[in-house]
Amino acid sequence: MRLLVQPKDGVLPLVRGISSAKRSIEIIIFRFDQREVERALANAVSRGVFVHALIAHTNRAGEDGLRKLEMRLLAAGVTVARTADDLVRYHDKLMIIDGRELYLLAFNFTHLDIEHSRSFGIITRNRELVREAGKLFEADTKRHPYEPSSRGLVVSPVNARRELAALIEGARRELVVYDPRVSDPVMIRLLESRARAGVEIRIIGQITRRVAGVTARKLRPMRLHTRTIVRDKQVAFIGSQSLRALELDERREAGMIFRDPKIVGLLLSTFEEDWVAAGQAEEQAAADSAGTSVLKLAKRVAKAVTRELPPVAEVLDGAVRDLLGSAAEVQLDSKEVEEIVKDAVKAAVADVVRDAVEEAVEQREEETAGAAHIRPGGQ
Repeated sequence: MRLLVQPKDGVLPLVRGISSAKRSIEIIIFRFDQREVERALANAVSRGVFVHALIAHTNRAGEDGLRKLEMRLLAAGVTVARTADDLVRYHDKLMIIDGRELYLLAFNFTHLDIEHSRSFGIITRNRELVREAGKLFEADTKRHPYEPSSRGLVVSPVNARRELAALIEGARRELVVYDPRVSDPVMIRLLESRARAGVEIRIIGQITRRVAGVTARKLRPMRLHTRTIVRDKQVAFIGSQSLRALELDERREAGMIFRDPKIVGLLLSTFEEDWVAAGQAEEQAAADSAGTSVLKLAKRVAKAVTRELPPVAEVLDGAVRDLLGSAAEVQLDSKEVEEIVKDAVKAAVADVVRDAVEEAVEQREEETAGAAHIRPGGQ
């Protein structure tokens, strides 16, 4: 079993997989603009490999692009089928090489997903999973009902809700989650229950309501596309379905639940890197926002102070006499000088206010850190 990490691994592992095929390639496509993959499929046909593509009947961009892809693949000798339209969307992404190697992907065959988004994929030769993915491909190609015979393959709307609920309910210490939008009420209640039981839950992505004990951060600066859960540093899920009712109950989605210490470790290390980066991005955004607010406050205070300044003409005349004597003939524009003085006062007051606010913020942060340090257990 091998983990694909995007955008690090890129398209090359997919091209190599296609190039290694000797007999057959089965591929399910939802979005597609990777010409390297398209050329590799055409080259496989020219080598005598039977290439069978199942293309979604539609996607958010509409059917035009999918139909153009279909015509190009047909012209290259690929056998093409379309999914049915009984579900809201056919959104699963997978590829089977020679009936023995499965590529289960959370990302589409697109530049955006592969080169600019955090996503994952699994390559496995596990016979049970490969066989089950083949059953799914055949059922959707022939438009027959799919009946699962393996718990490892998570397929919406057939068994995804049940299997993902069991994965969450089994957590005893920790759940880390990548999910663009956690919104299913039942799944949120399960997360809430696990949090109350003391499970640490962190989400990179979004949860649609606040849940005590669940912390969420937005992934920055990358786009988030994967759906991934790791439970207790032992069990992982990677797939195309979010914890959303639509993706659990009304769309074709596919994922995989597995135990592999090495891959789980890689997922966790990637999550931790993304979690730290997301936190730093949040702090910087807050600092930028606070800095802007402080500057506005300083300007308001400075403006208020200068409005209360008395006319400077009399003070100016006295200052000139003190410097040059009573006989000095120096002509100064009192209005111009007054504006210069007010600008100088504004700048000075703004600096003082800004420094005072920043000092107060730093003091509060130090007090908060000190309070955290003296909590029982140092936590």
